[in-house]
Amino acid sequence: MTAYFIRRILLIIPTFLGITIMVFIVTRFVPGGPIERIIAEAQQMQSMEGGRTSGSSSAEQSQPLSAEQIEELKKYYGFDKPIFTSYILWLGKVLRGDLGTSTRYYDPVWSMIKERIPISLYFGVISLILVYSICIPLGIIKAIKHKTAFDNISSLVVFIGYAIPGWVVGVLMLVFFASYWEIFPLGGLISDEFEDFTLLGKIIDVIRHTILPLLAYVLGSFTVMTFLMKNSLMDNLASDYVRTAIAKGLPFNKAVLKHALRNSLIPIATSFGNNISVILSGSFLIEKVFNINGMGLLGYESVVERDYPVVLGILVISSLLFMIGNILSDICVAIVDPRVKFE
Repeated sequence: MTAYFIRRILLIIPTFLGITIMVFIVTRFVPGGPIERIIAEAQQMQSMEGGRTSGSSSAEQSQPLSAEQIEELKKYYGFDKPIFTSYILWLGKVLRGDLGTSTRYYDPVWSMIKERIPISLYFGVISLILVYSICIPLGIIKAIKHKTAFDNISSLVVFIGYAIPGWVVGVLMLVFFASYWEIFPLGGLISDEFEDFTLLGKIIDVIRHTILPLLAYVLGSFTVMTFLMKNSLMDNLASDYVRTAIAKGLPFNKAVLKHALRNSLIPIATSFGNNISVILSGSFLIEKVFNINGMGLLGYESVVERDYPVVLGILVISSLLFMIGNILSDICVAIVDPRVKFE
């Protein structure tokens, strides 16, 4: 097993290189980069000044920057070198812990990401705990009480929740609970008067700002996890080894908890490690609705604004976490299912 995990860890290196090379090449060919943005801003300023001055030619207005200035910009942003050379230079900085500087805000990329990691971790960890603590027991009860009134009603409620995207639910909750009834705040993570509150007041304020976005976060993965647990347990309850245990006199509840449940947790364990990257990535739509400055919103704004250093910085972190999560998923499966032997 040790040799298997060593190979999996070593496999991270070529996988990481392949992911970053592909995205790095895409960022070089997608239009609307930092140089194009600067030219567009200069054209806008020139058009505003063109109404005050006269006699300038249309050629001068169409290209406000000279060829020398454009070359200086390419040199500043590293676009004057071949793609492979630029990638090697960027990778060397990453290995030294330097993710570069934002081309939009001119702040260090790691500082921008570091400010938003606690927010994404806060919502991600709590939503993960809620999903597993609710969905696993609910899936067990639904499997045991299959085709009963409880199973049918809960399935209807869960499917309705799954059919509505989380960000839509967030908008509806904001309209009713924040705007109409004014029970919860409209957005953000803390109030403007947060520093003036007592310790208890600060805790209550954070909780009030957390409830609505947290419900929107949980809604997306709630249905999948519940029915995954239910279907897996029902398959194991119909297996010969469970029916044999019940036929020998083992009570049904003990047959479920001691025999069927452990094998039913294997699909749950398979997806557990992958949730590490999901915890940090967040949901940019939900964060946009609730005005939460998390990793999801940062990644979305970076793609829209063509802030490639930030996009690549988030890619470095998320890809590494995803690959480490795959290894942790294998470990979880080995813990749950002793039959699994990694050779």
